[in-house]
Amino acid sequence: MDLAKLVKVAEAAVERGRAVTQSRAPGELTSKGDRDMASEVDFAVEREVRAFLERETPEIGVLGEEEGGATDGTRWVLDPVDGTVNFIHGVPLWAISLGLIHEGRAVAGVIDHPALGTTYAAAEGLGATCNGKRIRGSECTDLSDALVAVGDYAVGPDAEAVNPDRSALTQRLYPRVQRLRMIGTAATALTWTANGYFDALIMFSNKPWDTMAGVAICREAGVTVLDLDGTDHAPESRGLFAVADGIREPLQELLGS
Repeated sequence: MDLAKLVKVAEAAVERGRAVTQSRAPGELTSKGDRDMASEVDFAVEREVRAFLERETPEIGVLGEEEGGATDGTRWVLDPVDGTVNFIHGVPLWAISLGLIHEGRAVAGVIDHPALGTTYAAAEGLGATCNGKRIRGSECTDLSDALVAVGDYAVGPDAEAVNPDRSALTQRLYPRVQRLRMIGTAATALTWTANGYFDALIMFSNKPWDTMAGVAICREAGVTVLDLDGTDHAPESRGLFAVADGIREPLQELLGS
């Protein structure tokens, strides 16, 4: 695969999505479950980006959060607005996330933050950038100095079953790290781990449209990305653990407690 060419296609696709977000308000909300929703902009961005990708790379499938699509093989995975709750509340932490999966691995990704003016991009073997400048992950070596991001707690029918474990983990973390952060967008948290703002990121669930672009960016920035059980992260992983190597061991011990 010509990943250099494909990441350029992804950048152009995401640019078209950004233009949609800048031309309209969130509009009517569509319920997807308990306190989970999509805005008109989510659907509009997905349709715009999907149409562009289908024209430019017809040989590659597309899986979008809102309208589904390809679930195996080489495929683009798109979250048209990652952080919709932030978006509809006017919080500028949300992103358009477009990743590429090939042979079961995240090999390229572009994540754009229209409200922040930052675009992150990476392709396997080609490095990671923010607005065209190379980025590297954290070199933190002391857990007490670490700023650690965690994913959202669950909502919906399984929340009561899974949230006690998530709460217990944060209870184990907060006495050991410098601070915890929960920002409401996986894509942004991954890019901020890739550029060293966060020293580690723990996500309790994993959807490929949320994570694949950011996984590719983190890895190319030198960040180790694993499943919560310590195995290599994959599209079907249960969760996500991205971490600076200098604090990996003590954080993995806390994850396994």
